[in-house]
Amino acid sequence: METLEFTIRIKASKEKVWSVLWDDKNYRKWVNVFCEGSYAESNWNEGDKIHFISPDGRGMNSIIEKKIPNEYMAFKHMGELENFKEVPLNAETEKWSGSMETYRLTPDDEFIVLTTQMDIDEKYNDYFKDTFPKALEVIKELSEN
Repeated sequence: METLEFTIRIKASKEKVWSVLWDDKNYRKWVNVFCEGSYAESNWNEGDKIHFISPDGRGMNSIIEKKIPNEYMAFKHMGELENFKEVPLNAETEKWSGSMETYRLTPDDEFIVLTTQMDIDEKYNDYFKDTFPKALEVIKELSEN
């Protein structure tokens, strides 16, 4: 497991960036970079489950570990989804179960610095190093317009 970190400066309020990150309509736009048609199902409350789902019903079963509105969101990834349902852990998913993905908004003059960190299996490093910055650019564009 390795922790990757990505950062972008956005000229918008933290409330606007937060809205782009987590409101369903905007969320679907920026996660499209990872998998077209992806979405999340959750009540978006700290301690609640969240399912990150692709159109074919595959995805991740996670928990909202920590939520400070307009400031910080942390997800703990627990396992996989298949056919829109949680599946039991296997040897492969046990390797990453409990991994974290976080989003932090930090004011910097008239900018917000969005920093995201994710624990990742090294075999996916190249994919996320290429794709995550593209997703951040979409977040920036949506937040600034």
